[in-house]
Amino acid sequence: MVNTNTLAQMAEQLDLGSYLYLGKGIAKGGGRNLKSLLANAFEAVLGAVFLDAGYDAAYHYYLNRYRSLPAPAQDENFKGRLQQVAQERYGSTPFYDSEGARVGNQREYTSVVFAGAEPLGTGHGATKQEAEQDAARAALQGLGDGLVAKTAPKAARAPRPRKRRAPNPRTPAPTEEGSPPAADTLTIVPDPEPEPIPPRGEGEAEGRESPQPSTRSRQFGESLE
Repeated sequence: MVNTNTLAQMAEQLDLGSYLYLGKGIAKGGGRNLKSLLANAFEAVLGAVFLDAGYDAAYHYYLNRYRSLPAPAQDENFKGRLQQVAQERYGSTPFYDSEGARVGNQREYTSVVFAGAEPLGTGHGATKQEAEQDAARAALQGLGDGLVAKTAPKAARAPRPRKRRAPNPRTPAPTEEGSPPAADTLTIVPDPEPEPIPPRGEGEAEGRESPQPSTRSRQFGESLE
């Protein structure tokens, strides 16, 4: 019931944006429609009702304005919700480790939330506050909190059809008996049989001289005699 979006909607019903005193720069930049300023303006009106008419009048005024909303605004205070869940489950308050880095011409923040030694979630944003809110949202999703919508699971990949391997071109395809082999097949030609070596006696009889053993040293080339 109490968050920036809800209070901003109540302020829009009262057209409080047109009553704000703003500087020229923020007025030209759409400051009259800024949710944070509208929420602050409604809190100021509610505080004025409390000071003028008391607690009961402010209480019923707020409930009447809240019930007149067409639909309750979504609570985006993930940090507050995570603090409740972490204290219930772990008995400790979550803390955030945030760092900024320049990506191109813009600055981006990365925040990691812890509730002990183990990290619960990581978030990114243009500001430190947005990064912490995104980290708290991721942590609530990981903890299975029912108030945070979970992202749809990724669709499973379809199995790829297996392709049949082409036959090895080196393997000759079987041919019918009597038909010539294909042009791209290989023909195995056996090696020629080696010529028989004649016996040693026959070679000497034909006038061949058998090699004489060397009488010189292989190492120094000197005569062995």
